[in-house]
Amino acid sequence: MHFKQFFQALLLSLFVFGCTKRSPLIEETALIPMPSQIQEGDSYFSITSATGMSYDSIFKISPIFFKSFIEEGSGITLKRGNDIRFILDSTLSKEAYNLQISKVGISVSASTDGGAFYAVQTLRQLLPIALEEDNYTSLELLIKYQSIKDAPQFPYRGMHLDVGRHMYSVDFIKKYIDALSLLKMNTFHWHLTEDQGWRIEIKQYPKLQDVAAYRDETLVGHYSDQPHQFDGKRYGGYYTQDQIKDIVTYAQERFVTIIPEIEMPGHSQAAIAAYPELGCVGKQVEVAKKWGVFEEIYCTKDSTFEFLENVLDEVLELFPSEYIHIGGDEAPKTRWKNCPNCQKRIKEEGLKDEHELQSYFIRRIEGYLNAKGRQIIGWDEILEGGLAPNATVMSWRGTSGAIAAAQQHHNVVMTPTSHCYFDYYQSEKEDEPLAIGGFLSLKKVYSFNPIPEELNLEESEYILGAQGNVWTEYMPTESQVEYMAFPRMLAMSEVVWTNPKQKDYSGFTNRVERFYKRLEAMDINYANHFYDIEGDMLFKNEESFYSLTTLSEGKDIRMTTDGTEPNINSKVYQSPVAVTESGIIKAAVFNDSIQLGATFAQNINYHKAIGAKISIDKKPHKAYVGSGPEGLINGIVGSDKRFGDKEWLGFWGDDIEVTINFDEPKEISVIETRFHNGQGQWIYAPKELYFQFILDNGSIILDQRELKPADGLHVNLNYNFNTPEGMRIKVKSIAITVPNYGIIPEGNQGAGNKAWTFIDEIIVN
Repeated sequence: MHFKQFFQALLLSLFVFGCTKRSPLIEETALIPMPSQIQEGDSYFSITSATGMSYDSIFKISPIFFKSFIEEGSGITLKRGNDIRFILDSTLSKEAYNLQISKVGISVSASTDGGAFYAVQTLRQLLPIALEEDNYTSLELLIKYQSIKDAPQFPYRGMHLDVGRHMYSVDFIKKYIDALSLLKMNTFHWHLTEDQGWRIEIKQYPKLQDVAAYRDETLVGHYSDQPHQFDGKRYGGYYTQDQIKDIVTYAQERFVTIIPEIEMPGHSQAAIAAYPELGCVGKQVEVAKKWGVFEEIYCTKDSTFEFLENVLDEVLELFPSEYIHIGGDEAPKTRWKNCPNCQKRIKEEGLKDEHELQSYFIRRIEGYLNAKGRQIIGWDEILEGGLAPNATVMSWRGTSGAIAAAQQHHNVVMTPTSHCYFDYYQSEKEDEPLAIGGFLSLKKVYSFNPIPEELNLEESEYILGAQGNVWTEYMPTESQVEYMAFPRMLAMSEVVWTNPKQKDYSGFTNRVERFYKRLEAMDINYANHFYDIEGDMLFKNEESFYSLTTLSEGKDIRMTTDGTEPNINSKVYQSPVAVTESGIIKAAVFNDSIQLGATFAQNINYHKAIGAKISIDKKPHKAYVGSGPEGLINGIVGSDKRFGDKEWLGFWGDDIEVTINFDEPKEISVIETRFHNGQGQWIYAPKELYFQFILDNGSIILDQRELKPADGLHVNLNYNFNTPEGMRIKVKSIAITVPNYGIIPEGNQGAGNKAWTFIDEIIVN
């Protein structure tokens, strides 16, 4: 619902109020994000065409939005009066509000129109969902008595959308903004330029529309699939300046600030395809037709800066935001290293290397934008070579960039891949739509604390907030964008708005399940995993058990252990099931009569290391701790696609040593494991492994095995002891040293950064 007649409603809007007859159309509400304080009463206030509304002159948008929502969604017409009042309260903070609903009426108190608007979004969620579909047929609306005091935890509450890889309609962009405003998010980070397409009209440079906005074809399937296949279809488009002005105005009317992103110096191949002189080589290149990082990069000669400044001048005319996002991420230095112009620049400016050249590039752009009264924000790579004086950092490669920037007294927006990348898979189901990889559950998003624990109280003040990122390599349709964004956007809204003391995941999921009806009314395609089942291997007193859980409450989990499909007559799961041998557990969620979700199935490989003692000399990266070290020997193999699920452990740049100790010596002959090799996500399998076996007689066997990474997503190890068939070696402990791959080479995604190592189950037989 876009409230097309929003500002056609007369500002002298209208009504008196009084009817108290109750309607049968009362629905259980589900507020998201959860307010700071809420006290419910035991009766209802009635809104009818006799109800009146008044407001202080400071409130230009919020009361009209509320009036439009009521009148367009129902047959009720509001009149002038004091039953619903918008009251100026200058003691409240900028985005705070107080909401009182009682027998005397509804009062909204705020110090700004924005604060009142957030109160209206709360009221909207307290009213019947049918209003969202413009089909509420009763002539009375009932809203429960309550007192709400509310204010956001963070000033920056955002969502991102990449339209460079795939582009979406103006109507969809507005729909996306509508969702942000409903959830009290105040920032839309619009990623407008990429290697694969330039999406903003720049009138001074028409080839950006004619050339840079279109690619000849698009990669089919996953980037990791070999060989690469393409669809052979020209793809592209751009937003005209008139369309952008319309979208910006639409967002302003919903208190959403749009931050445009114009990528530089990397991710610029589309622009260089249009104007080859912007690059270091000067030769014609094509708009990228597959995903990844490309070596084409803006040259640092003065004519390039003139181009970028002219582009930014037009961008500034369209976007009134304080911040302009200039990217700064994944900028390969190969072209600069071989470019006479760039090497001359390094010498003339007294720079040490190409990393300092990038810092020079960012500082120069920052100086230009600062002179225009704007600030830059960039991905955390802008820290490299020295941070520009007034820059704000958007920390995506974990939290180290955020910590460094905050300790230097720079503002930070948190958006680490571990908790904020909504292009990752959100379910362990194998039939999920194709995604870039990784795994980010609703629960993990909800658990995110944007303030790194390494920061002290003063430094934490520089954390402005957080945002969810939607990168769209694998999202060709608007429906798929929604599927990947929802319900994780709901969790992010509560991360950035709600006081941590008010957060409770169980309560949140109960509200989300009810909130789905509102998303349906708004025609938003969400991912429903409430009837999914999650399984865990547990160990107690050297015994193994398997547990099952589901988000949905008040339902039964029915299960089988013989490989058959569960049905309404299958055993009801009540407590963890003992595991003593290999097999398959299947389960599903049922109500009193039918199965509600897909069948969950887990193969368990009951091998000889299960129940042993395991240790790792380094801690996994806190974003990818999986099930801990015990998860490497729990009999469960991780997902083939989701390297971030609970069965994979991730280490960034560390060599590790895994040690398995047995209470009693074990006769073994084979060790199997595997490593993720998703190089598009900076994950590289090791080149070799080192083994140490301590035998029952005290002797030690040392060995080394070379691994040969293939082009696929995984590299497998099948270690055999080269003993005569049937013979086994009796060992007390196994130590496996896993050297990190090292620094990612030039030309690859993440070049110059440390590689990640991801390891799965270690199977011993």
